Amino acid sequence: MTTDPQSTPAGRGPDGSQPWLHQRGRVIQEFGTVKQFPVALSMEARLYSCQRLNKVLADTRILHDLYKKYHWLMRGATFYQLHLLLDKHAGEQLGLVDTIAERVQTLGGVAVGDPRHVAEITGVPRPPDGVEEVPAMLSRLLEAHELILADCHDAAARTQEQGDDGTNDLLVSEVVRTNELQAWFVAEHLVDTPLVRV
Repeated sequence: MTTDPQSTPAGRGPDGSQPWLHQRGRVIQEFGTVKQFPVALSMEARLYSCQRLNKVLADTRILHDLYKKYHWLMRGATFYQLHLLLDKHAGEQLGLVDTIAERVQTLGGVAVGDPRHVAEITGVPRPPDGVEEVPAMLSRLLEAHELILADCHDAAARTQEQGDDGTNDLLVSEVVRTNELQAWFVAEHLVDTPLVRV
């Protein structure tokens, strides 16, 4: 006789290996709050840093996705070089995503995780669903970089004022420097310079 795992006590099969499916739970920490952590920063400073970091995180996640999209959709004579470059930049942005999210968690906050929530927070404009011309794709990447950089410069200064050296360091040493370097590499592909002159 076969036992229905869902009909046994506590929903377990006779061997105890049946997963407990379709579970739901109560929210144990709301987004936009911080719990107390012994990191020698006030709750107000940590709350402010988490708010600023979550905005940068949302924009960085969108930039990562734009890089992947344009990596797949690249066209033209420089396809190979740009295909590889955009994938490299996407990987670096993905590293920033994890670093920023972990900083939010370190401060006792809740990192923005759901892509639909990211879409509500980001300031990066949504591109068309289809394929744009290559210069437009590259321009969109540069605009996203500049948006992130402007926000990071302001957030770094303000978190420094609040005594949050760790967030300031993350924003300046990792997010700003990575975005500046990537913007340089992308912008140079929009220079209309021939390889030779006749």
